[in-house]
Amino acid sequence: MVQSLITGRNRGIGAALAAEAETRGHSILRATRTGQGGDIIFDISDPKQVEQAMAAVNQPIDIVINNAGIIGPDSPTTDMDWTAMAHTFAVNVARALAVSTACLDNLRRSDSPRILTISSQMAYMGYAKSDRISYRASKAAVNKVMQGLATDLYPDGISVVLVDPGWVQTDMGGAKAELTPTEVAAGIIDLAERVTLEHTGKFFRWIGEERAF
Repeated sequence: MVQSLITGRNRGIGAALAAEAETRGHSILRATRTGQGGDIIFDISDPKQVEQAMAAVNQPIDIVINNAGIIGPDSPTTDMDWTAMAHTFAVNVARALAVSTACLDNLRRSDSPRILTISSQMAYMGYAKSDRISYRASKAAVNKVMQGLATDLYPDGISVVLVDPGWVQTDMGGAKAELTPTEVAAGIIDLAERVTLEHTGKFFRWIGEERAF
């Protein structure tokens, strides 16, 4: 049985990912901040708390999906809310690395260990847009951090990839978004189940196509 850990599973894409994985027979570890509906409780913006929580998990993990994230402030570059920007980076960048590294001992006990981190099309460096710049910049940053982690974990046989979920009907994406959490989750779990070391360090759309950073 595939053992998957999913962060931010209490709503939106995270809840849909957990439901989809369960229908495929995965055993799910749900990581939440509040404990509501979660198997593991930690504040994803506190790396030490993440390490302590994962140290108590004594079982192999095959797939880690870093899904939890926040949209952050809509402050312009010329009048930034520095506290909110720092929090956005703490949650969207540091937490993904903290969760990933805290799970390494568990992943090394798997025959096919994989880490998937939910990024965004808004991270694309080909866009010159500046709206939601804290969010855009945090997702560009997590892309680079995960690319580096992929390089470092290659000798261990642990695959690390990034996923663009598209524009999804969640609290973050809004009701007018193009995609439902259910269809996006199905695509992401498809990708998670087929990722190998050959794919490590790459950025994929939720439908499985590789995309540019």
